[in-house]
Amino acid sequence: MDTPSTDMDPELARQLFFEGATLVILGVPEGSEFGIDYNSWQVGPRFRGVKMVPPGVHFMHYNVVGKGGGLGDMSPRSSMFLYLQQRELRLFRWDPQEEEMVVAPQEEAEKLREELQSLDSFLGPYPYQSMRRWVSLSNHIKKESMFRLQPKCGTIFSFPEVLPTEPMTHTADRVQHNLPRYDSVCQSYKEGMARLPQMKQKEGTEIRFSLIPDKTYPDNATPTEITQHSLDLSYALGQLLNTHYPGQPLELLAELQFSFVCFVLGNVYEAFEQWKKILNLLCRAENFSLQHPELYMETISVLYHQLAQVPTDFFVDIVSQSNFLTSTLQVLFSFLCSPTANPALRKKAIRFRAHLTKKFQWDFEEEPDDCAPLIVDLPAGLDPSSQSAAS
Repeated sequence: MDTPSTDMDPELARQLFFEGATLVILGVPEGSEFGIDYNSWQVGPRFRGVKMVPPGVHFMHYNVVGKGGGLGDMSPRSSMFLYLQQRELRLFRWDPQEEEMVVAPQEEAEKLREELQSLDSFLGPYPYQSMRRWVSLSNHIKKESMFRLQPKCGTIFSFPEVLPTEPMTHTADRVQHNLPRYDSVCQSYKEGMARLPQMKQKEGTEIRFSLIPDKTYPDNATPTEITQHSLDLSYALGQLLNTHYPGQPLELLAELQFSFVCFVLGNVYEAFEQWKKILNLLCRAENFSLQHPELYMETISVLYHQLAQVPTDFFVDIVSQSNFLTSTLQVLFSFLCSPTANPALRKKAIRFRAHLTKKFQWDFEEEPDDCAPLIVDLPAGLDPSSQSAAS
């Protein structure tokens, strides 16, 4: 992440000074980390926010020092997407009791505007040289998609609060659910796990990601059709788009970018999992790519900029040493680089494959795992003997 210099063209600086937005951040403990987009700073005694912010979608993130004041006392990352208009003034205050950033009423922010000149020397200019990088990672995220995906509470937590699904504070509560008393001896690991309370994320803090379909085939599909839909996920991708983005397939790329930013800058692992799920659908939907080449042209552009931000071993599974992205993109290139693909899309895919091979030393020539025999689970009621394998 950048901690950039503030050099800027004088004319551009003048334009942003009058047209840019301003974030005033008050009460953040000294030594905390504050950032916007791909820029971050350690909060000093004079820090009061950021000025000259280009209008549009931005990502604010912070880690706050605890009462001890040491680096080990830094809180987990919290963040939020913001949509800022020209000359907008947004005021935030750090609430030490709730330990979160609270947006002040707009009336209070407008009142502060009258004193903005006295605050100017306490506001750091937005590092405009990093803007191109940020736009390349967020160009599909519009105001509407930002509000649709962001948690209802407005803040994205890397470690959200979890609560028990049921109180279970009294022995009678456990008896009602056929659970042993807390003071009884645990007889097995399974029993010990059963004694732990069932937890769920605090309502309103969930990122509102699209639900990825578990079933990849239509109702009443034959065993052969089930196998086909398990190899080519066009049906599942179509169901996802029809449910969440009807008539707007490019909106799925906004969620792909939203997920990536939440993971890389917001430290939200759940977002990485969603990114992988969406990418898996896109990379295994050959028929859909033939019908929507414009979606795949944009997908390649999105991936090009995202992969520019990660180290070469980022996607390697530490346990299995397998690379999720290599195997997934291998399937994508197997049909995008074929003669049946859209000519412009094929050309772009071949160039992208060559770029990845050179940068990451990934081998896309080996036979994909998808070419191995595939056994699929059939719906209840179908004769198991009719279960088929597809090569």
